[in-house]
Amino acid sequence: MSKNMRKAKMKNRTVEQEIRRRTIISFSLFFALLLLGYFSWRWLNAQPDDNGVPKPFRTGYEMNESVFRNVFSGNHLAKTYSKDKAVKRVRVNGNLGLSDSFDYKHWKLKVVRKTGDTLYISLNELRTMPKTEVIFDFKCIEGWSQVTHWAGVRFSDFVKKYNLDPEATMKYVGLVTPDKGYYVGIDMPSMMHPQTILCYEMNGQLLPLNQGFPLRLIIPVKYGIKHLKRIGTLYFSNTPPPDYWAEQGYDYYSGL
Repeated sequence: MSKNMRKAKMKNRTVEQEIRRRTIISFSLFFALLLLGYFSWRWLNAQPDDNGVPKPFRTGYEMNESVFRNVFSGNHLAKTYSKDKAVKRVRVNGNLGLSDSFDYKHWKLKVVRKTGDTLYISLNELRTMPKTEVIFDFKCIEGWSQVTHWAGVRFSDFVKKYNLDPEATMKYVGLVTPDKGYYVGIDMPSMMHPQTILCYEMNGQLLPLNQGFPLRLIIPVKYGIKHLKRIGTLYFSNTPPPDYWAEQGYDYYSGL
């Protein structure tokens, strides 16, 4: 059929015929997509589980992490703000690992070295080190964000102070709360980023209990799920340490 004949045929259609034609096409596409979605869902549910999610999703997460790692740079800083922009009432992004039975009077940061020996470091010892302040837009995976003001010891300075350079050649850092109720694994480049701090102050005061007193992690290049509150143990690894939310199906890398 020539192009002119097709045009003539379309002109001869009534309005009702054209509506019927388009309706049939629309419903056909709708049911085709519905079937595609149904069989895709069946296929996904038949796939083996990998740390809380079907393997295709975990593969996608790993591809995202690979992209983020390749473009990551310690020279790329999260946007910072002046102190007057920081909120006074800081929202708490969860309370996992913040056991009511915590004995803060006897707390010391436990640092497990590669050689097998362990360091125990008090809050007072950390506070003798140069203080770094970070005022940035804290982003939570729940969809909210706040400009918040934190201060503590830059992790890269902490590594130098305690001669942890051999440990810093490893690929990951694991952090666990004293009650072991919350734990994260973080890639070493992100931990060594100049804005990553072992934090003991919020808005110029010691951390409140619900914000992780005496020490928490602030890492602006990650979403809030990685900012572990109340660090009990810190260790190093060449394999990804266990991560609470990754086990629930979230992205392990969680980078911004």
